[in-house]
Amino acid sequence: MRCSRAIERGVNPAQPRHGDRRAPVSRRQRFAGCARAGYGTAVSTISPSPAALVALEAAAGDGNWTAAPDVLAPRLVDWRGRYRGATPLLLLPRTVDQVAAIVRAAGRHRVALVPQGGNTGLVGGGIPPTDGSAVLVGLNRMAAIRAVDASGLTMTVEAGAILSDVHDAARAVDCAFPLSLGAKGSATIGGLIATNAGGMQVLRHGTMRALVVGLEAVLPDGSVLHQLTGLAKDNTGYDIKQLLIGGEGTLGIVTAAALRLVPAPRHRAVAWMGFGPAADGPRRALAVLARLRAASGGQVESFELMPDFGLQLLDSQLGLRAPLAGKHGWHALVELAGPEPLDTLLVDTLAAAAAAGEIADATVAASDAQAAALWRLREELPAAERRDGPAVHHDIAVAVAAMPDFAVSAANSVEAAFPGARVIAFGHLGDGNLHFNVKAPVGPDGADYLARNGAAITDLVYALVTAAGGSISAEHGIGVLKRAALARLGDPAKLAAVRAIKAALDPLGIMNPGKVI
Repeated sequence: MRCSRAIERGVNPAQPRHGDRRAPVSRRQRFAGCARAGYGTAVSTISPSPAALVALEAAAGDGNWTAAPDVLAPRLVDWRGRYRGATPLLLLPRTVDQVAAIVRAAGRHRVALVPQGGNTGLVGGGIPPTDGSAVLVGLNRMAAIRAVDASGLTMTVEAGAILSDVHDAARAVDCAFPLSLGAKGSATIGGLIATNAGGMQVLRHGTMRALVVGLEAVLPDGSVLHQLTGLAKDNTGYDIKQLLIGGEGTLGIVTAAALRLVPAPRHRAVAWMGFGPAADGPRRALAVLARLRAASGGQVESFELMPDFGLQLLDSQLGLRAPLAGKHGWHALVELAGPEPLDTLLVDTLAAAAAAGEIADATVAASDAQAAALWRLREELPAAERRDGPAVHHDIAVAVAAMPDFAVSAANSVEAAFPGARVIAFGHLGDGNLHFNVKAPVGPDGADYLARNGAAITDLVYALVTAAGGSISAEHGIGVLKRAALARLGDPAKLAAVRAIKAALDPLGIMNPGKVI
């Protein structure tokens, strides 16, 4: 049993305390019972002592910490309810200096820190351990847009800035930040950097790794990395920021970033394609993608692939109808974006693709409303899938050239090995990222089926993607979910280098322990 923070501090549980309202209780009263309950021990740390917690509170500053159960509760479970943790304290710094002070205090007292942004992650990377051995550091109060340089096409923002707010700030100066995903209204820039997020525009603009041109971060010793210059060229040794991008908070806490912008596109053209009943729809889709890239001069912004099963779920669960008549085994959504009108080019290119037998039917959006309706089909697909019942989710990647065959053959292999299982494989064809999800058979026992078979299904999927030379994590990160699989399947030389880097930068192991490695 873990002692509650309110009881631990000798505070009336009906009056949760925050950092700006300290109750006059003795040290003995405040921490009575915690030694009996115990917090456990994180990697290379000890349980937070009374002195450690007080030091961390002082480092954060008055009003910048809380132990209120109602505030902690939503931060201790991921949004899908898959991971749950415990913590005695939430720190909410407002400045990089406060973050640095927190990290130094954590090092002195050997307390683990878990940074958290919008808590929209999918692999448990922002959830503290269940033993209460770590303290949460929320970056949400560091949400300022520090500077926008429209001429240099950069924007400097703090780690807690919400992605949709970044989009709005870029739009205000006739620019765009070319990364978008479903959680844009709550995902933070710091979290997106920590996981090297992708989204639906990687095809043209790359992941966060390509969109971050500078970083400010607090390293495990409490020193501050000042690398926000945003220089296009800087060959002064190792690029430390690239270690932090995708590092999931295990090598430091990102506090701000200089982001790459692009000129806001003046025109967009969106189309939906069907590839007929044949099973080789993904291969045909790849041919159409190549045709569109060549015809548009590289102005393909997104190219999303999905099976007919996805359209069936959209219809049955959300009442969203397929935009094309007839039977199509596979569908694709494409968007072009550029400075000149693109509708005629898109229509002509799709007509040529139809004449070549690459597509069976297509429709081009004639208005922004129609374009939004087509995009809604792709964006609502995860919600439709969830409403249909439980699934085992896999965020994987293979080479673009291999993706068409893999999408079909891997689905066949899984459904043959697990009779009744239903595979829905959809994703970003242009960058090889496939959301390969395996749903339980139809019926009321789906959760039990996946409890019995889920691990074996994942083992098979990972074996298939590894054999294809792919990755078990395309854009969601490793976190807790894939840590054991990475240790088993990762390249030994790379893993050894990663462990050496972790040991060198974080010898005390205080940065987000139990994640990634």
